Amino acid sequence: MPRNIWTQKEYLLEFRMLSTLENLFNLARDRKKSPKEGSYTNELLNDKSLGKAKVLEEINELIEAVENDANKIHEAADVFYHLIMYLEANNIKIEEVMAELDTRRK
Repeated sequence: MPRNIWTQKEYLLEFRMLSTLENLFNLARDRKKSPKEGSYTNELLNDKSLGKAKVLEEINELIEAVENDANKIHEAADVFYHLIMYLEANNIKIEEVMAELDTRRK
């Protein structure tokens, strides 16, 4: 049975998590509208081959980190960042991804 009562700490952690993800999507969208010279984010948004290569590289690094039980958090963060940039570079909206996931809930 799911809990409907959150502690203040749980609520703050949830808010921080969602806020961090939202900030990454906003960064990608802002950089698409207003590119900054020398920005790695803009490189990823403008070079789809680079974005694809980085997503694959970071996923492999995460798998290796998990298998070696080392540096997992850092590598997972890299995967999130690069995947978000890849999605935005390819006009895949997170809102649509979330709606799709919501249809899969059982």
